[in-house]
Amino acid sequence: MEDWSYEKHNGPATWASKFPAAAGSKQSPIDIEPTVAQSHSKLLDFPLQWSYVSNKSLYLLNTGHGWKVNVDGEGSCLQGGPLNHKYQLAQFHCHWGKTDETGSEHTVAGVMHPAEIHLVHWNTELFHSFDEAASNKKGLAVLGVFLQIGDEHAELRKLTGKMTQVSYRGQKIPLVDGFDPSTLIPADHAYWTYEGSLTTPPCYESVTWIVFKQPLQVSEQQLNKFRKLRSYGEGEANPGGEFFGHIIENYRPPLPIGDRVLHTTPN
Repeated sequence: MEDWSYEKHNGPATWASKFPAAAGSKQSPIDIEPTVAQSHSKLLDFPLQWSYVSNKSLYLLNTGHGWKVNVDGEGSCLQGGPLNHKYQLAQFHCHWGKTDETGSEHTVAGVMHPAEIHLVHWNTELFHSFDEAASNKKGLAVLGVFLQIGDEHAELRKLTGKMTQVSYRGQKIPLVDGFDPSTLIPADHAYWTYEGSLTTPPCYESVTWIVFKQPLQVSEQQLNKFRKLRSYGEGEANPGGEFFGHIIENYRPPLPIGDRVLHTTPN
């Protein structure tokens, strides 16, 4: 059993005691304050570009902290914008709250969204593996996408329709119909970007964050299926605790931006 989670005794406030990087000065998430974001012409001169292969989304997994889709990144590519190298998709996952009032890791002018999806990419030009990239500067690039309650998300139905088959920690199921990660990118490609960290232990400061301004719509029913996932294995006793064995409130609160610069695509 991993020695970190989101309850008071092992939650974000305790992580630095076991994972020293979590006490660093470039931690994520942050509260995005749009009024201080600096426009950067490079973000338009070299537009952010991505390409994904839908049949390379391999399986849906319950990690005990949330759901995750592992990806064979061969053939995928993220480049441009704030990135000086090519990055390959490794996985995508989500953070959400107990209700629609909480859930996202990044906040915007102090306001939370009900959930936030992260598409995690690693730098294939400087590093030989995801693990090597994850612990080094410029190693990772993560796309952050807010979710808001609205219409059902058609592609996410491929995941939410399988959530009952990964109810317990460690369960996974192949995505035989694939999944197109590009459907998780909002139609409006405006974004904020800054240098930060992984938002889960070991919290390495290796991430270029690209957080899209426009949220995606998902239905309340879809989000409720996330909230029914369990943080313990099948056949194990319910651990009880603050969340009574459910995966909810699985987000790290915002941390100070410090002397980092928040950039934005020009209007």
